[in-house]
Amino acid sequence: MAKEELFRSRFIGYFLSGLGAFPVHRGQLDRKALRQTDQLLANGMTVVMFPEGTRSKNAQLQPAFSGSALIALRSGVPILPVGITGTERIKGVAWLLRRPRITVNIGQPFHLPLAGSKLTKVELVRLTNYMMGRIAELLPQEYRGNYTEQGN
Repeated sequence: MAKEELFRSRFIGYFLSGLGAFPVHRGQLDRKALRQTDQLLANGMTVVMFPEGTRSKNAQLQPAFSGSALIALRSGVPILPVGITGTERIKGVAWLLRRPRITVNIGQPFHLPLAGSKLTKVELVRLTNYMMGRIAELLPQEYRGNYTEQGN
């Protein structure tokens, strides 16, 4: 998945499509993207999502959208939390010469612990925060932003 705006660039859109990415319209319920995600997961494929929906300008975790948690619950697939640091140093084209250090920490897969049998909006927010807490645990304290409490 990648934000729809990236596909407006012919080069970037071609590159992302070659990687198997597809556009998602942010800020709304994108049923087409949800169906495509459900189909990929049902076929045993891996789907990479960035729950915040954007890159952080200050290198800290930003509030997450609930779509990733909802998809994980609907499909029953485990979540593999990944914490990435150093991407804030990728700006303009100068980074190509200096190549900043990017660190990727991979956690243990987990399923979201649904409390009860009915998914409410409050429960979905709780599960999204739990998921982001698991990602935050993989990051140094100064990168955790909105998720400074481990295992939210």
